Amino acid sequence: MLSVNEFRANIKEYVDKVVSAHEPLTVSRRNGAAFVVVSLEDYERDKETLYVFQNSSLMRQIAESSKSFAQSSGYKPSQKEIDEINSI
Repeated sequence: MLSVNEFRANIKEYVDKVVSAHEPLTVSRRNGAAFVVVSLEDYERDKETLYVFQNSSLMRQIAESSKSFAQSSGYKPSQKEIDEINSI
């Protein structure tokens, strides 16, 4: 955890590190309250993940797909599909 004064004094370096390393940074204030600095990319990813976890319909679909996949040998694309993917 980093103090808000240290964060403020070196904000550019800390923000660059948060963005490039994809590691959140926790900053504490003098009164004990804290906040977290994250990159927009990581925030959007985490927001999407939370949406999926909170959506019971999507979680049910994932569970059913996992069960179906485990009971079979999985989907195997045709050579035509592989060629099409590789040409993109």
